[in-house]
Amino acid sequence: MFTAIYFVLVTIATFSCALLPGVGNILLPAVAALISGSVYMLLAAKLQKFGGISIMGLVMGLFFFVSGHFVLSFAANIVCGVLADWVASRSQYRSKKVLLASYVIFSYGLTGPILPLWFMKDAYIANLTARGKDAAYIDTLFAPINNGSFVAAIAAILVCAVLGGLFGQRMMKKHFEKAGIVA
Repeated sequence: MFTAIYFVLVTIATFSCALLPGVGNILLPAVAALISGSVYMLLAAKLQKFGGISIMGLVMGLFFFVSGHFVLSFAANIVCGVLADWVASRSQYRSKKVLLASYVIFSYGLTGPILPLWFMKDAYIANLTARGKDAAYIDTLFAPINNGSFVAAIAAILVCAVLGGLFGQRMMKKHFEKAGIVA
């Protein structure tokens, strides 16, 4: 259930970012991190055991793989999901600070589809061309790609994940605990 809700929120972030031609792809992980914190925190609070966060990362990674994204796009979701789960497990899924750090790590999983823009440009262009994308689309996609946009994207994910995670923790205390959804 949590993975399905997370998937819906990532889809909403995707459609929102599509309204920003050129930079939407770069901003997607940050926007998703901003709006998904409550789902992540609720998942961690409800399960409190290793595997749930990893599975959410795995499902997202498999989605990227089967939907035709660049071949390595799925790896970041899987690696970040397992690492985030491991970090959260260090506090038995109870420490707010550790869960926040775990959520930040998890949020970097959505960089899988965009990292090749900076680090594997030629292979990424070949993949897009093979998928039938035209030169105008490719030019628009790569127009903002430079060292500055990489740093900005990574920083935006960090800031948005912290804000989204803090919001998620606040929602836990304000609504989910009062409603008896979590202890």
